[in-house]
Formats: sequence, structure tokens, C-alpha cells
Amino acid sequence: MSSTRTALRTTGVAVRAMLILTLVLGVGYTLVVTGIGQLLLPSQANGSPLPDDKGSALIGQSFTDADGEALPEYFQSRPSAAGDGYDGTSSGGSNLGPENADLITAIQERKAAIAAREGVDPSEVPADAVTASGSGLDPHISVAYALLQVPRVAEARGLPEAEVRALVASRIQGRDLGFLGEERINVAELNLALDEQEGA
Repeated sequence: MSSTRTALRTTGVAVRAMLILTLVLGVGYTLVVTGIGQLLLPSQANGSPLPDDKGSALIGQSFTDADGEALPEYFQSRPSAAGDGYDGTSSGGSNLGPENADLITAIQERKAAIAAREGVDPSEVPADAVTASGSGLDPHISVAYALLQVPRVAEARGLPEAEVRALVASRIQGRDLGFLGEERINVAELNLALDEQEGA
């Protein structure tokens, strides 16, 4: 009889502890962290949305027509190996090594196509213009790739090159913590800023 009471008491303590900890850690902690995030960093807490529901600043986008051809009035993103391109449900790189014949061929084809589109020598095309990021979702391009595209975008929009170049310079994001990575530009944010500037 005593052992049965002990077992029931122990079970009761365990159930109460589970319920209290579930409320405190499962509900209370979640509400506190969510509240802090919404108060201090609302944009980041909500997925860094772009204005007018045009996606997230954290996920790249393609600026192409229905046939997959680059829209001349927009800066182009780097290639994506995520699904059909920038598919958040299929994040991942191509998993092809640097000596893979298919990857080498794809890079050469991309380099030739970009050089022709931008009117430059293939040797001037930056590496990020022809290679996908590890996640396939990177929304950034190098400053060099953005500057390479300035003449085309300016001509397509009928804007002075200096004006487009100044806009690019204003969108440069520095290295993380001042020394990690490279300077970069978020393509979607740059294209939105371009649309806004032209519409102003």
C-alpha cells in the first residue's frame, strides 16, 4: 500500500513538473523571445520582408522574363542551384566539384553569355556572376558584378551612367564585423531602389 502511494505521489510530482515546465519554457520563454524580437528587431524577426510583399531581403530573386532571359533594365543575380532557381524549399548548391566537366562547361557558357550581354571581355566577368552560392539562395552579388552591369541598366532605363553608378555605391554593404567576407550588394534591394528612384 505504501509503495502504491509513493508511486502515485511520484507520478503526480512528475506530471505537475512537466506541466509547469511546459508552460514556463514552452510557452512563456517563446512569448518573451518573440516579444523581444518584435520590439528590438521587427524586420529581422519577420523574415526581412521587402516593401510591397516583393519577397525577402534574405533570399535571392531572378530578374528574367518568361523565357528566362535577363531583363535589361534590372541588375542580375548570381546563378542559383536551388530547384528552378532561388527555391527556398530546395536550398543547396550544385555539389559539383571544381574539376567537374559539367560545371566547367556551365561556367564557360555563363561567362560567354554575360560577356555578350554586358559588352565586355569574358575575362572581366567576376566569379560570382557564373557560380551559384552554397545555399543557392544568396541575394547578394559582388560590387564588381554590379558595376559591370551599370552601362546596360543605365541604357535600358535611359538614365545617366553616373546616376546608376551612384545608386550602386549607395547600396554597398560592408564586411561583416568590419573584416569578415567581402563588400556586397543585395540585388533585390538595389533593383527596388532603382524603381523607386525612377518613379520619384
